[in-house]
Amino acid sequence: MKVRYGSVVNGVVVDPALVPQRTLYTGARVPAIGLGTFGSDHVMASEVAAAVEGAAAVGYRHFDCASVYGNEPQIGYALQQVWRSSIRREQVWITSKLWNDKHGENEVIRSCTQSLADLRLDYLDLYLVHWPFPNFHPPGCDVTSRSKDAKPYLHANFMKTWRKMEELVDLGLVRHIGTSNMSVPKLKLVLHDARIKPAVNEMELHPHFQQPELFEFVRSNGMVPVGYCPIGSPGRPERDRTAEDTVPTQDPVIVKIANRLGVHPAVVCIKWAIQRGQVPIPFSANRNHYLSNLEGAVSGSLTPDDMRAISTIDRNCRLIKGQVFLWKDGQAWEDLWDMNGEITPL
Repeated sequence: MKVRYGSVVNGVVVDPALVPQRTLYTGARVPAIGLGTFGSDHVMASEVAAAVEGAAAVGYRHFDCASVYGNEPQIGYALQQVWRSSIRREQVWITSKLWNDKHGENEVIRSCTQSLADLRLDYLDLYLVHWPFPNFHPPGCDVTSRSKDAKPYLHANFMKTWRKMEELVDLGLVRHIGTSNMSVPKLKLVLHDARIKPAVNEMELHPHFQQPELFEFVRSNGMVPVGYCPIGSPGRPERDRTAEDTVPTQDPVIVKIANRLGVHPAVVCIKWAIQRGQVPIPFSANRNHYLSNLEGAVSGSLTPDDMRAISTIDRNCRLIKGQVFLWKDGQAWEDLWDMNGEITPL
């Protein structure tokens, strides 16, 4: 692996030019690995911000943020330190997201401008609708929490939100807009009615939850799939854990490949994701971990046999089920994901 030595952080620094890129339908290029920043349930905002600054120093040029994570002001300070090094704003891809209680037509632009102020930026490279459901829940709530004002996905309402997302592009506040946590039926409607189509769809993707139908739909319609939980999100909140959950980094296939390569199983998951064509956004505040993930992105490829073997271990195991977004009694989390190919009715 070709590396260079950096002056900001002692030790090995990966040359960002070696990181694979994904090309959006606009022609913009996105680093094919980013650092996620959702650690609010178990990592202090200051630690996340320190990870952003440290990750930039070791070669990351892609950061996935969100207002609901509660750490954008701290990340904004970290980014100011990044710009004081030799890294320029235009070299870094920064995403943020619209939270569920800001879907109203008068809230979208206001929420985006608040994220810009918190992150101390003039523009975002990408702004996503975080969830298609306008259902608020308090930070740290348990899995049984329900909003009395919760609503299902209503396409007409979503498109009102999307028109304001499009306006953000017109205003130059964001360069691209996208969706997150969508299903094929929902995306079909949005693609049909959008003036500016989504550039990406962010979705849960890891070897035990490969989502082949949604993955191929996203790619075949000119969007880039961004994958959260790429190693199985070992630090996810307790409310997102169930007895049926599996751990992709403990899968015998992943472990065998990792042992052969002399890397952590998490690195195998990252390599698989990038070679498959998605953009993984793993989070870690540990320098050794986020550096090894980045090194995995630029070092030797998995073999075709490795890729075939991993394709056989999909367990359809969704880890982030979204129970808190259900809108009426008697529902199960499956109702959120249109698993029969149709949008779940009222």
